[in-house]
Amino acid sequence: VLGWGIEFGSVGCGVGMAAAKIRKAGGAAADELEEQVGQALCDLEGSGSEFKADLRELTIASAKSVDVAGGKKAIVIYVPFRLLQRYHRVQTRLVRELEKKFSGRHVIIVGQRNIVPREKTGGRLHSQKRPRSRTLTKVHDGILEDLVYPTEIVGKRLRFKTDGSRLTTVILDPKDQQNAEYKVETFQSVYKKLTGKDVVFEFPVTAE
Repeated sequence: VLGWGIEFGSVGCGVGMAAAKIRKAGGAAADELEEQVGQALCDLEGSGSEFKADLRELTIASAKSVDVAGGKKAIVIYVPFRLLQRYHRVQTRLVRELEKKFSGRHVIIVGQRNIVPREKTGGRLHSQKRPRSRTLTKVHDGILEDLVYPTEIVGKRLRFKTDGSRLTTVILDPKDQQNAEYKVETFQSVYKKLTGKDVVFEFPVTAE
């Protein structure tokens, strides 16, 4: 039993091999939570699960704990962007299994994206033109889509508050309401933590 009250079995790539699932920038050392996530992936890979082969090539870049509504915590797992589509192939099953291992804490998988600063007037910070996918807006949009995956975003509304701040309402696909509605407060808390922006998630009201 580790520090978060999580029990891990002896199957998988072993405690010593859990580090192989973690690829932190600059070779930085993994913290306790990241080691636990790495071990959980190892356990699932070695448990004879139906998606064992899919997990073999998957690694994480980092993980962090985020406070969410009701005094609970969620686990945000950053994964290398090049592996994001591979994660998507098994994400529903993987998140379900990880949440079991982490005592019901919500698990969110987000692709690791780097924001390239805006070019300075009169000169360039970078030798090449900034890719649109690296702008602040595009990176935040990407985080938003990752948060709710596999649920699709079908619309957005922007409202300006009296204090000048902005609130974005994100409309989610109603066909996933039963599977995703219980997580919307977690989505809101995590997005605020990662971007500093307020957002509300809703499902459209459908006629009976």
